Amino acid sequence: MAEANKPAGISELLLPRTINLSIKATTVSGVLRELAELVPDLPGTPNFETFCKALQEREELQTTAVGEGVAFPHARATLGLTRKPWIIFGRHPGGIPFKAVDKQPVRLLFLLAPTSTTEHLFLLSRVSRLMRNPAMRTSLLKAGDPQEIIHLIRSAEQQM
Repeated sequence: MAEANKPAGISELLLPRTINLSIKATTVSGVLRELAELVPDLPGTPNFETFCKALQEREELQTTAVGEGVAFPHARATLGLTRKPWIIFGRHPGGIPFKAVDKQPVRLLFLLAPTSTTEHLFLLSRVSRLMRNPAMRTSLLKAGDPQEIIHLIRSAEQQM
């Protein structure tokens, strides 16, 4: 569990129900919406549309795709829209053009839904560090179920 003043790690914020291993959307806005639907605090609330709009505006400002088929959708404007922090993991079978610098389609996505700026920065740096490892990216692409995703991430975090 997270220490008193330290934000939770990635694996602590993932649940099987917050992992989608087969995103169906074919556009960036569709992918963002499909992932946002997995944030437990949001669907069916007025904050859902606000959250989706903030993510879309952030993507239009500058892509959250970092290359190597990975994106970290997030927006500071979403802070406080959820009761607790969440990370939503998504995998797209064919990839989505997210305007990444390397022009590769995005297949692995970590949507960040933090509750504070400190959490936002911590989670963004943590997931960035995790995704620098090519073997980790390959393992996430091959994982067969949500529990395996959580296990892979937890194991990698223990080595960080």
